[in-house]
Amino acid sequence: MKKALNAWTVEKSADMEQTFAAVAKAGFAGIELNVDAPGAPHGLSMETTASDYADIRRLSEKYQLPVCSIASSLWWQAGMGNPAHWDDGQALLYKQIEAARELGAGGILIVPGGIGGDITLDAARKNCVAFLQSHRRYIERHGIFGGVENVWNGFFLSPYDMASFIDAVDSPLVGAYLDVGNMLAFSTPEYWIEILGDRIGKVHVKDYKRNGGLNSGGTWQDITHGSADWKKIIPALRKAGYDGYLVGEVFKSDPDMEWDAYYEKVSGEIGTICGY
Repeated sequence: MKKALNAWTVEKSADMEQTFAAVAKAGFAGIELNVDAPGAPHGLSMETTASDYADIRRLSEKYQLPVCSIASSLWWQAGMGNPAHWDDGQALLYKQIEAARELGAGGILIVPGGIGGDITLDAARKNCVAFLQSHRRYIERHGIFGGVENVWNGFFLSPYDMASFIDAVDSPLVGAYLDVGNMLAFSTPEYWIEILGDRIGKVHVKDYKRNGGLNSGGTWQDITHGSADWKKIIPALRKAGYDGYLVGEVFKSDPDMEWDAYYEKVSGEIGTICGY
């Protein structure tokens, strides 16, 4: 497995070149970029152009730092669970696929959900499956993996939910973008990995410290400082056949720590859980 870092982790004042330089210097083997609102720090947007992609490709080559995947903060607005938002969802999906294709990334992150108001859990699931089924040929034609992520939106409450959802979409290029920290508050990551198996195509790593047992509350912590049992999680991923990037999606909490030192710390923590 290889170490990567999501660009959200990087200091907001850094421009794109400073971002690539810092992440490469810290020893990461890849970087995950994000489609955000226009003007967001070191991010892509719905307005990113062919010239912008060319500039990023040059940075990727200069710093020998591949773009490994494309995430987005905009799925919270373009919720595929509500058909009223499907046009926005399609535009975002296509933009992420465009970015992945132009930058050589193998996959994108998709957030299903959209529960709320008149959209029940059952309706949101049916709508999300229908949305992805309607675009699976587009995803497959471009050869980009679409990874649905488990986030704190009340949608994937167990690995069985996630597995059955992926199976219902029924595409070889739609699978799990598993965040191994996002279920720590109420479940156990290695159990999810066992059930999802080879559906897992991308992985986010972070850590969460429970106050006690499950559903007891807690706080986000640095990787290896929370309740995640990495000695079980990493072997479970290997057993499932996963050998891709472990993408750190974490945030600096110590204002006195220098940013370069923080990136190196995260790089070392991911290296530690992988055994190198």
